[in-house]
Amino acid sequence: MEKIWLEKSYPPGVEYDIDPDKYNSIVDLFTKYTQIYQNNTAFVNMGATLSYGELAQQASDFAAYLQQDLGLVKGDKFAIMIPNLLQYPIALFGALMAGLTVVNVNPLYTARELQHQLKDSGTKAILILENFASVLEKVIKKTDVEHIIITGVGDRLGKIKGTLVNGVLKYVKKQIPTYSLPSTVKFNVALAKGANATFSSVNVTGQDLAFLQYTGGTTGPSKGAMLTHRNMVANIEQSNAVTKNVYEIGKEIMVTALPLYHVYALTSNCLCFIPFGGTNLLITNPRDMVGFVKELAKYPFTAITGVNTLFNALLHTPGFDQLDFSPLKLGFGGGMAVQRPVAELWEKVTGTRLLEGYGLTECAPLVTMSPYNQECYNGSIGIPASSTDIRLIGDNGEEVALGEPGEMWVKGPQVMKGYYNRPEATNDVLKDGWLATGDIATMDENGFFRIVDRKKDMINVSGFNVFPNEIEEVIVMHEGVLEAAAVGVSHEVTGEAVKVYIVRKNPNLVEQDIFDHCNEMLTNYKRPKIVEFLDELPKTNVGKVLRKELRSKNS
Repeated sequence: MEKIWLEKSYPPGVEYDIDPDKYNSIVDLFTKYTQIYQNNTAFVNMGATLSYGELAQQASDFAAYLQQDLGLVKGDKFAIMIPNLLQYPIALFGALMAGLTVVNVNPLYTARELQHQLKDSGTKAILILENFASVLEKVIKKTDVEHIIITGVGDRLGKIKGTLVNGVLKYVKKQIPTYSLPSTVKFNVALAKGANATFSSVNVTGQDLAFLQYTGGTTGPSKGAMLTHRNMVANIEQSNAVTKNVYEIGKEIMVTALPLYHVYALTSNCLCFIPFGGTNLLITNPRDMVGFVKELAKYPFTAITGVNTLFNALLHTPGFDQLDFSPLKLGFGGGMAVQRPVAELWEKVTGTRLLEGYGLTECAPLVTMSPYNQECYNGSIGIPASSTDIRLIGDNGEEVALGEPGEMWVKGPQVMKGYYNRPEATNDVLKDGWLATGDIATMDENGFFRIVDRKKDMINVSGFNVFPNEIEEVIVMHEGVLEAAAVGVSHEVTGEAVKVYIVRKNPNLVEQDIFDHCNEMLTNYKRPKIVEFLDELPKTNVGKVLRKELRSKNS
C-alpha cells in the first residue's frame, strides 16, 4: 500500500523514520535522562513527589535487592501487581536495570486469571499490593513464584502520612482482607536492604525481553506478548516524534489515570515522558470521579491520556467544567473508539483537541496517531506512526481498493517478537513480518485510517455487515443516553439482529425513543431491534466495554 500519508498528512517536523536503536535498551534511556533531569519531578501521587534523581537511586536500590537478596538473574520474570502508586516506577525500572522481564498484572484479577498469568509466564518473584494478597494466597502453590514483596498504598507517601493511609485502609475501611503467604518482605524493607547492597550493572540489549505484556484473552487464554527493549525504544521514539513539537522540556504534567500496568499508559505516559523530563500525575483510583476532579484542580496539567469512557465520565462529573484548562495542550484517546459526541463536548468544555490514536499490545502499543496540528476531531485514528507500514487485506488475501474496508496488517520495529511459548498463536498473527491485527479499517485519500470494527464483533444481518461502533456512536448522540454498546443476537429470519445496551442519562428515556432516533439516523438493517437498559456497562479495568460479556447474556 502506497504511503500516501507521508506527503499529504505528516505534520511539520515529524520524521518519516525513527532510529529504533537510538538506545541499547530502556535502561540506557532511563540512565541518561534521570541524570540530565535529576532535579525535575518525575512522578506525583497523593501529594508525594519523586524526582528523577530519587527515582534513579531507589530503582538502583531495588535492583540491588532483587540481585543480591533474591538471587534473581537476567531473564527471570518479575511480576508487578499494583495500581498507580510511586512504588510502580521504582519497581519497574529496578527490575529492568537488573535485566529482568517485567510481567504486568491487573490487580483486579481473579484467582484463576492470576494463576494462569503467573504460571504461563514462569514468574519467579512478585510485587503485590496488600489489598490483593489474599487472591495470591489462593494460587501461590500452583505457580513458580519463589519470592513475594508486599506493599501498602501509603508506603511511599512519607512515614506519618503513609502510616495513616495504610491504617485507615486496613482498620477503618476494611479494604485489606487477611492473608497468609510464605516468606514475604515489605517493599520499604526491600529498598532499605538494597541500599546497603551493591548493584551489579547488567548488559541489557535491544533483543532482550523487557515485558511479557498479556493480552485481554478475547480469543482464548490470555497470551503474553513478547516485547523487547528494542520494541519499546522504537515505540517511545515513534510516540515522541509526534509530540516533540508540542511538548516543552521539563514543563509538562501528564495526567496518568489509566493504569500503568496497561501497555497504553506504560508507554504513552510512563516511558515517553522520560526524554522530556516531564511529570506524571498518578491517579490511583480514577473510579472515584469526584476525588479525581479534586486532584486535577491542584495541578496545571498539560496533557491527559484516556479512553472514551474516562473522558465521558469526567465531562459528566460536577466541577470538571470549572477547572482551569489554560495549560492543557492535548488529550489523547485510545484503547477503544472515541465517540464524536464525547470528543466534541471535550473540545467545547476544555478548549483543546482530543486526538485519537490506535494501538494494540502486540505493537507496544502505538500504530497510528492523529497529527498534533489536527484542528478538531475527525473520526479517524490518524496516520501511521514513523517507520510504520500498514496494509488493508480483504477476504481474498489481497489488498483492498482505496476507501474499501480490510483487515489491518502492521509492520514496523514496534511489532512484538511473538507470543510467549505459543508458536501456533504467533504464526496465526505474524506473517512475513506483518502483524494481522483482526481489526477492520479503511484508508482515505489523505492516508487517514478509520477503524470500522473488530472482525469478531461484526454483526451479520441478512448478509450485510453491521459495525457496532457506528451503531453506538449514533445512539450516544441522543441527549438521553450516557453510554451504549451494540452486539449481535440470533434471529430466525435475518441470522443476526442488532441489540443495544444503554445506560441512561435521562431516567425517562424509553425504548421507543431509541427506535425513533435510529430510524432517522440508520438504514433499516442497521437499526436495533432490541433495547435493554442497564445501570452500567461491563468494562475492563481500563474502561473498555466488554461486548463479549454482553454477547454471552444472549447465548
